Amino acid sequence: MTLKRTSFTILTLLLWVAALAQDRSQWQPDILGDGYEMRTVDQPDDYSGKVVSTIIRKLAPDSLHTMKGVLYVHGFNDYFFQSEMGDEFVEHGYDFYAVDLRKYGRSILPGQRMFEVRNIDEYFADIDSAITVMEASGLDEVVLMGHSTGGLTVSCYLNDHRPDIIKGLILNSPFLDWNLGWTEKFVWAVSGMGRLFPNMKISQGESTAYSESLLKKDHGEWTYNTSWKLEQSPDVTAGWVRAINLAQKSLRDGKSRIDIPILLMYSSNSVTGDKWDERFNHGDAVLDVKDIKKYGSELGPHVTCVKVTGGLHDLVLSRREVRVPLYRYIFNWLKREHL
Repeated sequence: MTLKRTSFTILTLLLWVAALAQDRSQWQPDILGDGYEMRTVDQPDDYSGKVVSTIIRKLAPDSLHTMKGVLYVHGFNDYFFQSEMGDEFVEHGYDFYAVDLRKYGRSILPGQRMFEVRNIDEYFADIDSAITVMEASGLDEVVLMGHSTGGLTVSCYLNDHRPDIIKGLILNSPFLDWNLGWTEKFVWAVSGMGRLFPNMKISQGESTAYSESLLKKDHGEWTYNTSWKLEQSPDVTAGWVRAINLAQKSLRDGKSRIDIPILLMYSSNSVTGDKWDERFNHGDAVLDVKDIKKYGSELGPHVTCVKVTGGLHDLVLSRREVRVPLYRYIFNWLKREHL
């Protein structure tokens, strides 16, 4: 009996080591370097043909490891490049994961229309794939984090279903409502056309003011791939407008009951205009911060609202004097919520 038990234990250990080795072989060094690695996930074909998602990660050292992880989902016209944010989580003992959604960043395939989506739940498989990998790595708890359109996506994801491993949600300027001024009254018409003519192009203007507030070559602190995160916000389609509009509506009027702790973060003010000026380095140039607070507060019964003075639309790309206290608040909140 002892021999059989010993043999079973050895076999189990060998299978575990083999599985771990196979998992490691699927990860490749990421473009960010410094311990970041990535792997591509084949997803079922959609209306545009072949699609993939990409998982990026950096693991906490054993000396700091808490068996907890964070999964970050980027916004529109974006991809994961915010390594400073990832490093902050790693230094606090969290394994950090991010996903480049289908048709974004590392997941763009030749001939694809970048950023195309016709229903927000197309992204759920990309998130599920990342969570499955995190669970397989042995993590006990995951905090989901989303920025802008990614904040809308993860909110819809959790409102639709919540894997038991997800214990908290951090929202960085989530795109919960349009910010189009007087033209907003035409969204319903464009959304309706998106059902019949999903490929109809919709211009978003020619301003580069927001990117100028980010890029080091202009007035910001950051360097990123401007072929993946374009300096001028690109045309969208009527199908994209429909997808976003329906997603936002799905969280309204008491339809959202996300029953885990939510940290809702937004800038202290919004800025408008087509040309960069100093205001763009101290406010949200994309969304109406009042709408973020209004609709974000309705996502569930446990929402903590944080107004970030002088924050940009992507709060973790704000000036250092804004980022440092912001990270301090995030980790204090995680500790307070036992996450």
